[in-house]
Amino acid sequence: EVDRDIAEQAAQILGTTTLRATIDASLREIVNAKRRLELISLLQDPDRYELDTSTDAWGGDN
Repeated sequence: EVDRDIAEQAAQILGTTTLRATIDASLREIVNAKRRLELISLLQDPDRYELDTSTDAWGGDN
């Protein structure tokens, strides 16, 4: 059973007009939010990138 009240609120936020579209868009938003969090985590890891090498690759000053 789908909670119609929360589905209506989600539809307003997402700009969807059918229950099916609202559910699909909601699921996509959840997956995308997880991916954004994973990307943020990767970017915050100071050992993830060799900044000197990156600068050299872009023709930076030594």
